[in-house]
Amino acid sequence: MPKCVFCEIAGGRIPSRRAYEDEDFFAFHDINPQAPTHVLLVPRRHVESLADLTADDAPMLGRLAILATTLARELGLEAAGYRLVVNCGEGAGQTVPHLHLHLLGGRALRWPPG
Repeated sequence: MPKCVFCEIAGGRIPSRRAYEDEDFFAFHDINPQAPTHVLLVPRRHVESLADLTADDAPMLGRLAILATTLARELGLEAAGYRLVVNCGEGAGQTVPHLHLHLLGGRALRWPPG
């Protein structure tokens, strides 16, 4: 497998502005933010995309969603609202082949998003 930029960030080999980390997940501010607050939440275990998950991954995905709501609250996004996005595949805009969730907020977000 070629080097994964998110695995490199998780290992501290690429610097990032961390928002959260524990033994299973890490979160950091996007270097090309699409909103005033744009944080990427990433499982440490390398999974290429949402399409690669199995039923056994349900607890991990649930914990990732709870982490997103916790960070949204801590970052002051809860009252005005926020958006969670998972892109699955290049055609949907996934540019890094490692499952990650975008937490966006800090301004009014329009629909449709793309």
